[in-house]
Amino acid sequence: MFIETERTPNPATLMFRPGRQVTDGGSADFSTPEAAEASPLAQALFSLGDVSGVYFGEDFISVTKAEGSADWADMKPQVLGVLVDHFSSGAPLFVQEQAAAVIDDDPADAEITQQIQMLLETRIRPQVAADGGDIVYRGFKAGTVFLEMQGACAGCPSRTYTLKMGIESLLKYYVPEVTEVRAVEA
Repeated sequence: MFIETERTPNPATLMFRPGRQVTDGGSADFSTPEAAEASPLAQALFSLGDVSGVYFGEDFISVTKAEGSADWADMKPQVLGVLVDHFSSGAPLFVQEQAAAVIDDDPADAEITQQIQMLLETRIRPQVAADGGDIVYRGFKAGTVFLEMQGACAGCPSRTYTLKMGIESLLKYYVPEVTEVRAVEA
């Protein structure tokens, strides 16, 4: 099995492309070993010890190394070994169905939230996924869009710039009701 490895804008995160579908179109973000209990693959990656985050995209896995941990030159072979073992074994990605986050938007804002979500899906998420991360819509209230940054984006040094200068500017331009974009934690 050949797995491509790509750098991301976040120097602590590498993106691994196994050449096959990872998720069924969704994504999953694990920022703690406890959260990783829902996935045998995420558990195995956290068990390496130097991993602080795992993100599953449709066709890639992003792995974030812990601050002060080993260099990627030392960690990469270990991560590749875990990935090859998992995909070769045919083990499931999840041990249970992932629960979707509840979004409590005001029904009066339905047209606005639909525009925001369409822009996120068509213009923003594909760009962010190319860098090993994701940005997930978490709500809209009083002009503020709430987004969760996942994968390589979660700890990226340029995340504030991406959020404010990129995403906020784009959303404000196309959806005048948007006055601010804020990051939220899961």
